[in-house]
Formats: sequence, C-alpha cells, structure tokens
Amino acid sequence: MLNIILMGPPGAGKGTQAKKIIAKYDIPHISTGDMFREAIKEGTPLGKIAQSYINDGHLVPDDVTIGLVKERLSKPDCKKGYLLDGFPRTIPQAEALEALTKEIGREVSYVIDIETPKAELIRRICGRRVCKVCGAPYHVESAKPKVDGICDICGGELVQRPDDNEEALTTRLDHYEKQTKPLLDFYQARGLLKTFDGMVGSERLLIEISELLEKE
Repeated sequence: MLNIILMGPPGAGKGTQAKKIIAKYDIPHISTGDMFREAIKEGTPLGKIAQSYINDGHLVPDDVTIGLVKERLSKPDCKKGYLLDGFPRTIPQAEALEALTKEIGREVSYVIDIETPKAELIRRICGRRVCKVCGAPYHVESAKPKVDGICDICGGELVQRPDDNEEALTTRLDHYEKQTKPLLDFYQARGLLKTFDGMVGSERLLIEISELLEKE
C-alpha cells in the first residue's frame, strides 16, 4: 500500500505533485479541508460536531479531527493507499495518527518532504496572479497571460491574492518552520522521511518520487 504524507512549505509544489501522484497511482488525495466538507455533507456525527466549531469560527479540536481522519482512512477507496496533505501539523497529531493507522492496518509508509529555498518560495508565491472572474491561475514570470493583466480564458482582471505578498508569506513560512521541524524529526526517527529538492522541476520531481514509491 502507498500510504503517503506529503509535506512542504507554501509554494514548494506540493499541490502539483499531489495531483500527479494520485492520478498515477489511483489513490485518494485527503486534505483536512476536503475531509471536513465531506463529513459535514454526509452528516456524520463527527461531521456535525466539526460543523458546530467551524460555524462558531473556532478551530476543530484535535480529537474531532483525528476521529474524522480515522473515518476517512477506513473507507474502501483507501485500500490501495492514500495521500495525506495538511495533516498532521503537530507532534500530538502525528502520534495519534500513528496509533489509529496501526489500529486500522493502514500505517504510513512514506513521508515525502519537498524542500525549496525561501527566496524561490517568495518568487513563486509573490508572482502568482489569479483571474477575478473564473479563478484561472497565472504567474508574472512563468505563466504569463497573452495580454498583461487580462485572463486568456474569460477576459477577467488578474489580481494578486491578499496573502500572496512577501510580508504575509514570511509569516506563513515562519509558522510552517516552527510547526514542521519537530514533525520532520519525528518521522526521520521512524525511518519514514524522504526529502526531495523542489528546484528540479515538477516533471523531474515526479520521476524521483515515483522511483521511491516503486522501489519495493
């Protein structure tokens, strides 16, 4: 089974790799946001509890989140594996995940961390633009529109998201660094952590990750 946790800072290319991995190996991509929405839509008991916290503007407590993760990973579509994204974020969550995956026989097999220098993350994130109308993504350097500031698809105005600036990104990266370093050490100690260079390009990165996943 390919039971994967995908890690990496904002702008490292995690989203791109997640799409490529789930398409190639036919495993579900599980993010906490999607998981919450799914459980709420299905009206599960834990989904209803999560909704009450979200409606009140509070963070969903760990025990509820972990219960939802257990519910989700127990579903039939995770039989061949899963790709967890955005969870765990803390050591207590990682310990709880370790216990519940043992309990359901779906233990984590790989923790993939994509490393990218801070200067490159800033270049990628701060250069992002999105269509105000249809949401199509662009970049001022690597994915320019045909007409500056105008969406190729619908002709809408291209804008920069409020948090796609250097100051906001630096704060996010600082939080990520503080939260993530202990997690990387946790998984390194268990022999699960594999680190990849996010500068090699998305196609090359997929080849390197695939070589790891297919070596057994």
